Amino acid sequence: MADGEGSVNGLQLCTRWWEASDRGAAILHYILEQVPHIYCLEAEPQPVEEEQQVQEHILYPLECFLFGEDPSDGLQKLEHKNYGSSSQQCGRVFKEGETVYSCRDCAIDPTCVLCMDCFQNSVHKGHRYKMHASSGGGFCDCGDLEAWKTGPCCSQHDLGTSVAMETDDCVLEAELQERAQTLFQVLLCYITDLMVWEEGDELSEEMKQGMNENTYYCVLYNDEHHSYDQVIYALQRAISCDHNEAHTHTALIDKEGRRAVKRGTLRTCQQVKDLIRSNSEHITQQALRVEILHSAVMAHQTFALRLGAWLQQIIGYSGARKVIHELIFCSLLMETEYKKQFAMKFTEHYKQLQEDFISDDHERNISVTALSVQIFTVPTLARQLIEEGSVIKVIIDTVMEMLREHLDNNQRFHFQGYNSDKFFRVQVIFHDLRYILISKPTTWTEQLRGKFLEGFSAFLGLLNCMQGMEEVKRQFGQHIEVEPEWEAGFSIQIQLRHILSMFQDWCSSDERVLLLAFQECHRALLRCTNQPFHSEPTDSYMCKHILHKRPYKVSQEPVSIHLPITRLLAGLYVLLCRADAVKYLSDFVDPEHLDFSAFAEHPLRCVVLAAEVSAEMWRRNGLSLVSQVYYYQDVKCRDEMFDKDIIMLQIAASKMDPNHFLMLILLRFELFEVFNGNCSSKDQDLLKQWNRLTEEMLNLLIVIVGERYVPGISNVTKQDVTMREVIHLLCIEPMAHSSLVKGLPENESHETGLESVIAKVATFKKPGVSGHGLYELKKECLKEFNPFFYHYTKSQHSKAEDAQKKRRAQDGSDKALRPPVPPPFAPAFSSIVRLLCCDVFIHVLRRVLQRAVEERCTLWSEAMIQRALHLVGQALIEEKTQLEASNVDEVSFDFSHKARTVGSDHGKSLFHFLSQMKKLPSLDAQKDMINWLLQMFEIVKCLREKSSPSAVCAVDQTKPEESFQDRKRKAEAAKLHRQKIMAQMSAMQKNFIETHKMLYDNVPESGSQGEPAAFMDCSAMEFEERHVAVGPQQGVCPADWEALTCILCQEEQEVQAQAPAMVLTACVQRSTVLTQYRGKTLSTKEGSYPLFMPPDLAVGTHTGSCGHVMHATCWQKYFEAVQNTTRNRLHAELIIDLENGEYMCPLCKSLCNTVVPLIPLEPSKLNYESAKLVGEVLTLPRWIQIVVARIKGLRPAQRADSNADVGKEETGFLEDDQTDFRSIHSFGVRPPPKYSSSITEMLVVCATTVHRVGLQTAPNELCPHVPVMTWNTCAYTIQAIENMLQEEGKALFGSLQNRQLSGLKAVVQFSAVQRLKSSQTVTQKHFTDMLAVLVPVPDTEGTLSVLEVDFFHLLVGLVLSIPALYQEENVDLQPSAISTAYNHLHLVQLLTMAHIVQVLLSSHDTSEVIGGGDEEESKAAEALYSTVSQHTEGLRTSVSGSMMADRVRRGVLPFLRCAALFFNCLTGVPPPEALSSTADSPDSHLPLLCSYLALPCNLFQLFQEHRDTVTPLIQRWCGNEAILKALKGEINIVRYPRKRNRLIDLPEDYSVLLNQASHFKCPKSSDDERKHPTLCLFCGTMLCSQSPCCHVQLDGEEVGACTAHAASCGAGVGMFLRVRECEIVLMASRTRGSTYPAPYLDDYGETDPQLGRGNPLHLCPERYKKLQQLWQQHCILEEIARSLEVLNVMFAFEWQML
Repeated sequence: MADGEGSVNGLQLCTRWWEASDRGAAILHYILEQVPHIYCLEAEPQPVEEEQQVQEHILYPLECFLFGEDPSDGLQKLEHKNYGSSSQQCGRVFKEGETVYSCRDCAIDPTCVLCMDCFQNSVHKGHRYKMHASSGGGFCDCGDLEAWKTGPCCSQHDLGTSVAMETDDCVLEAELQERAQTLFQVLLCYITDLMVWEEGDELSEEMKQGMNENTYYCVLYNDEHHSYDQVIYALQRAISCDHNEAHTHTALIDKEGRRAVKRGTLRTCQQVKDLIRSNSEHITQQALRVEILHSAVMAHQTFALRLGAWLQQIIGYSGARKVIHELIFCSLLMETEYKKQFAMKFTEHYKQLQEDFISDDHERNISVTALSVQIFTVPTLARQLIEEGSVIKVIIDTVMEMLREHLDNNQRFHFQGYNSDKFFRVQVIFHDLRYILISKPTTWTEQLRGKFLEGFSAFLGLLNCMQGMEEVKRQFGQHIEVEPEWEAGFSIQIQLRHILSMFQDWCSSDERVLLLAFQECHRALLRCTNQPFHSEPTDSYMCKHILHKRPYKVSQEPVSIHLPITRLLAGLYVLLCRADAVKYLSDFVDPEHLDFSAFAEHPLRCVVLAAEVSAEMWRRNGLSLVSQVYYYQDVKCRDEMFDKDIIMLQIAASKMDPNHFLMLILLRFELFEVFNGNCSSKDQDLLKQWNRLTEEMLNLLIVIVGERYVPGISNVTKQDVTMREVIHLLCIEPMAHSSLVKGLPENESHETGLESVIAKVATFKKPGVSGHGLYELKKECLKEFNPFFYHYTKSQHSKAEDAQKKRRAQDGSDKALRPPVPPPFAPAFSSIVRLLCCDVFIHVLRRVLQRAVEERCTLWSEAMIQRALHLVGQALIEEKTQLEASNVDEVSFDFSHKARTVGSDHGKSLFHFLSQMKKLPSLDAQKDMINWLLQMFEIVKCLREKSSPSAVCAVDQTKPEESFQDRKRKAEAAKLHRQKIMAQMSAMQKNFIETHKMLYDNVPESGSQGEPAAFMDCSAMEFEERHVAVGPQQGVCPADWEALTCILCQEEQEVQAQAPAMVLTACVQRSTVLTQYRGKTLSTKEGSYPLFMPPDLAVGTHTGSCGHVMHATCWQKYFEAVQNTTRNRLHAELIIDLENGEYMCPLCKSLCNTVVPLIPLEPSKLNYESAKLVGEVLTLPRWIQIVVARIKGLRPAQRADSNADVGKEETGFLEDDQTDFRSIHSFGVRPPPKYSSSITEMLVVCATTVHRVGLQTAPNELCPHVPVMTWNTCAYTIQAIENMLQEEGKALFGSLQNRQLSGLKAVVQFSAVQRLKSSQTVTQKHFTDMLAVLVPVPDTEGTLSVLEVDFFHLLVGLVLSIPALYQEENVDLQPSAISTAYNHLHLVQLLTMAHIVQVLLSSHDTSEVIGGGDEEESKAAEALYSTVSQHTEGLRTSVSGSMMADRVRRGVLPFLRCAALFFNCLTGVPPPEALSSTADSPDSHLPLLCSYLALPCNLFQLFQEHRDTVTPLIQRWCGNEAILKALKGEINIVRYPRKRNRLIDLPEDYSVLLNQASHFKCPKSSDDERKHPTLCLFCGTMLCSQSPCCHVQLDGEEVGACTAHAASCGAGVGMFLRVRECEIVLMASRTRGSTYPAPYLDDYGETDPQLGRGNPLHLCPERYKKLQQLWQQHCILEEIARSLEVLNVMFAFEWQML
């Protein structure tokens, strides 16, 4: 509604208009006057100002006129009056890409759909439904009673349904109705005139009245011929704009359909027009459409579009075509009576509308022709349009008119050189014909019969133009030069496939219509003149039978694969038989003209053509013919092509003499003389052709006699037919549901009938974490298997045969693939079986078997014999079936008799040949089949003689039984033999392990060097069992890295300090897997990062490895080679970033960007007795004094002197003047290890990469942050691994894969040694700053509080940097083993106590948890909390000790687990075995961890043992200002244990997600264009991807919403679910990404990318867990690289724009 009155008095205007003599003219005059003063006043549109003006000056007065009062009051009254009686129809118009739903159980046809809201509130949600993305332009059918069998309305539209459908009367007041009629008539005429305005620079007299000046616009229109870049190019050169401006113009042209690109005089606009046309024409040979419009015309057209949106508001309803389109939807099509009137008018102008659409170049969804689906699919409307508008004839006449240009001189289609775009548009018309025929009538009137048959005759006229089109002739000598056009003909055939079926369905619903349709079809066929005979009839003789036929050779004369009229006649004849109406046929068709042998001529030629193509006789005709034969037999076309040809041949076989029929087949296959014995050749190619043609001919006989699963040919249902198709598909291999659907023909509703039969014939196997669910055929259905099933392709036949033979062998059965017992023919087709016992049939089979017996190898093939044996089997089964069903005297079928007697005089009977074949070694594969046939002969003989077959067949049957028993016995023996071997192997394996363990235990430790021999002898066994990694009780480290093999040169080498470097491939990446505040970023420019990692772990640096080892030199050569070769590869930058040192692991193709050098562990030289003595002196307070003194001593003397007083005040109790700064050396020092130059070089390489990636900065090995980042990546990698193990419920030790363990160990050792390549002064400074968090250190300012630091990162940093304190000015020193042990011990104790205080401070306001533990621990916890609360303002005091003990245990556990992993990799001391098993409860492993880290099991004892030392430290920790701010809520506090990040929870039903997406509104866009809602799986944010509206600038580059979000949410890594496409997008960096299957599966265990199948989808927890592991294990980058490597990208996708 328009807002406010403004300066225009709308009510006064309204009164003036109402009182005018010509109200419409008055309103129009006002609009024409006002519009030029609002729109197109400046070069660039001013949408805000223009909208305000138009609301105030035009729309508000119009609304006043409509209601006759204030619009808000009038609308309120109208709504109140019509409340509860509104239309029950939803009518929501779908936008492109919007998800719509169709119920497979209740929809009248697949075009009946519901919008998301109606579906969610309907009964159909519990039915079998499909969902798909709308192409735009349709509307919701909720409330349309004709669209649904049940549940026509959702709960929102169910009010007054019956009443509303019956009464369409207008309920408006008379005056309001009159006002609306006047206003809408004026406005609609105005809109229509402006929309079709063609005189761009001409003005009507009315328009000239509001015009002030002659200004013109140069307007560029959208088309489908030019790309974005071509339009931008033309604009840049025509109007001299930059690329961005040209891009903006182009985007708006694409979106709105046109855009004014220049404003000025007529001359300047003409110059721009000429430039645009010339610049675009020389690119594509087709100029862009440019028009010059007067500014007044532009203004009025702009306003006309605005009026469309206003009408939408007023009558419940957006560029030009779209406005009219949606206006019709929301008005005319919502009312039944208007819908009928519109439908008649639409049909009346149908041809003109389609001609306009075909000559246009815009999408159909904004064309008025797209409305046909809304009209033609309504059953009552469709019938009315057929009866009153002859709509079937109208549609077909339109098609014929459009295709007339493609007719040749014989009035047949010939599509060579057709326009593909125009042809595609013509094909759309066939959809309308399908829509009209969707609802088959239940009752027929004479008028309906007449109009339908009129349309049917027109349809036959179309088919007549296809009958015999695009004939082919076999090419001899030279290969065809130009491939003939064939796609167009087959695309029409595919379009007609369902239409042909639907016409037949309509005919079958009324007996008279069926007979009249057959009559019309018969007449049409007789009128066809395609491929006539050119010779007179001749006589052919075989087996004393004469065939009088005209000769025709497919290999020499023209033949066409297109025979729609012949095939339609075959279909109608079967329907006549099915309806038992064939008896009336003679009343409609002269029996003399019903020559089915002539009708079968052309189908037989098609079958022969396919056979000859298979025999490679048409090789020189190119791929076009091969493709045609493929589609002829393919599931997309076969039901109206190949299948109908077979039916016509079966009809002919039922009508003709069987001998004549077989002779005709032999003639057309050009095998007549071959089987008559009058033809011989030594040409091997010709012999091969004869063999292949014989195989195909025998195959055809198998099909004609055996394929009876057609309703009408035998008494079977459509369900039986589908069941048989499914059985044969599953005989090939177990299949997924989607594969089965692809292999089955669809009906006009896109249904295959699979669901109704699949449970009867197959069992379903659910999928695992990958793959899809499979259906396996039930054993009892195997008897239905026919190896020569006529819908098998060659490869399917071969696979099915092998699979069934293998299956029978596993079951212990013979390998004979017997013909299945077919259903009996219907009476009209029962005579077909005579083929199996006629003379020519026996003769053909004898000849085939004779060739094999006489071993004339060039005249037979195994495939030929196999088919011949199958035919023998079919004949014997038929005879057996007839004998069992009737008396012997009544059975005239005598195959077995003829097989034994014909030719028996010379020992050449069929039975004789069959008996001899049993002995042929060349036919061993068929021996089981031959045995079965001989048995069948005996059984039939016994049935004829009415004796028991058991005695006669005893000899033959014992052998198979013995054979089976023998096989069973052998199988049992083999099984026992296998079990015996496995037992031996298992025993050997155990023996080897035990032996290896003994060797392992007895290896002398390298650390024994330099220690007293006696000590090692007596104490080694005692201490090697110690599982303590920290302090003076530290256990012995077992053997370090074993000898490793380089994956490149395959040479072995031990990891030694002075040896050439061995390296592990590694990938360093930034990570937010552990973050507690998603979206937070870290920067070196602010705060204390990277020296101090904040406790929220916002962004960390993870280093992972695939665990593959190389020599450093080998790696360098490989890396250089990769750099050189990859630069030349297409789109290589999408896979690996060469500039950032990326490469693929040579072995496993994991993505890497650095290498980690392998560092040998320093030998352990700890003397436990000396260590014990040192421990008595080096207590925690003494250690602190010594360390602080050393820090002071390392600083310049003048600074120490000037700050002496301050230092003493700060350090307080810890200050000791007696402590010399060199006291630290008194507990033992040693020289640092010396490493080879290659190791030190690799240290720099790795450290530089970690620094560069972690801080996103340029490489700089001298940066003071380099050592810090190595410690940080060490800490973060350990935390990530601990998090992963905890999340997956795995043990802390022993659960990691070897590659993960090797990588972690290498990273820790590298981080420990890297300080040797850094400045010792810088490292000392870092240590000092870090230590200052724990203890007061002189001259350290701005110390962070304990709530602002992650203590595990601090532990790693302090442990790895403390050796730098031992450095002297001219001497390289590091602490001895004993000094190191105590350094580690005191640091662990100090940091553990600080972390406990951190846990207590951060849990001050959490809900109470009932704690466990003993009483002593609870008291100690209570005492500690009391001490902490004394020194902390605002901390709650009333907390129980047991609760605090429980909180501390749970809060400190992850820290201790990480510390255990760290010290295990640092020292190599094995952990307690119990830590290698999963914990019963979260803190059950706490005592073991404490023991391993030399901490008391009751952690609160630390505070009691060091009370005097720790109390002032607690006071200092708690007195920090940041603590008070945090407790007041001014600073975010991280709770412990930290929450473990998981991917967001997804709904179980995918339609819930689709519902969320349908309600998604882009925050930056107000238009209704299609959006791509994309869900971040890390945080749950819904984003608008692939849309310019949400592009943002990131570091000076324009990127899409997902890329920008991934930068903040996942440190550049993203995992998104594209909701409407149902696929996961993995992103890493701005230029790389890949798709990944969504974790949603349908009921058949399959994913559905792009919602192609549309089945209901449900979340698969296992697959979602796999995605989570992919993220938590930092494998997204690796997955992307591997995916892109496999895809072999040809066209780069701009991932940064996602």
